[in-house]
Amino acid sequence: MTKNKKMVVKGTEITVINLLNNDYISLTDMLKAKDGDFFISDWLRNRNTVEFLGIWEIVYNPGFNYGEFAIIKSQAGLNNYKISVKEWVERTNAIGLKAAVGRYGGTYAHKDIAFEFGMWISAEFKIYLIKEFQRLKESENDRLKLEWNLQRTLAKVNYRIHTDAIKEKIIPPELTKQQIQIVYASEADILNVALFGLTAKEWRDVNSS
Repeated sequence: MTKNKKMVVKGTEITVINLLNNDYISLTDMLKAKDGDFFISDWLRNRNTVEFLGIWEIVYNPGFNYGEFAIIKSQAGLNNYKISVKEWVERTNAIGLKAAVGRYGGTYAHKDIAFEFGMWISAEFKIYLIKEFQRLKESENDRLKLEWNLQRTLAKVNYRIHTDAIKEKIIPPELTKQQIQIVYASEADILNVALFGLTAKEWRDVNSS
C-alpha cells in the first residue's frame, strides 16, 4: 500500500489510499459532510445501493459470490433488513468495499463506488468530489513526470561519468572496437538496472506494444 493521500471536498478532508493497485476513498470521511445522524449501514439498506454494488462486483470481481448477492438483494429494502460492510464483504467476497483498522481505520470504497456514495450525500458533493479527485490525480501525474525527467537527467550525467571511468579504468588498450562496445553495453545495463530497475532491452520489450 502506498502513502495515503488527502483531498478536501467542500471543507471536508477525505483520505485516499491505494489497495490492489486501485484508489479507494474513505466513506467514513465523506460521511462527515452529510447533515444529520447517518451511517454507512443506512446506505447499504437501500435496494438501489445493493443493486449497484452487485453489478459493479459482477463486472470487476471474478470471485464474487453471486448466490449470496441474490439472497441479500431479495431482502434489501425490507424494514428488518440490515447489513454491515464487513458482512457484505464476507458473504459475497466483494472487493469494492473495504473495512480498515488502525490509524486510517474506517470504510473505504473503490473510487467508482465512492462517487456513487457521494450522490447519497448530495449531488453538489458528488460533483466536487469527482473534481477534487481528478485534480489529485493530475497533481500526482505531474509529480511522477517530474521525477522521471529528473531521473533521466541524472542518468545522462552519471552515464557520461560512468563511460569515462570505463574508458580510463576498465577497458584494456588491446581490445578491438567490437569488444569495447560489448564492455560499454554491459556496464550501461548495470547503470540502467540501478536507476530504473530494467536493462535497455527489457525496457524496449515492455514498451514495444
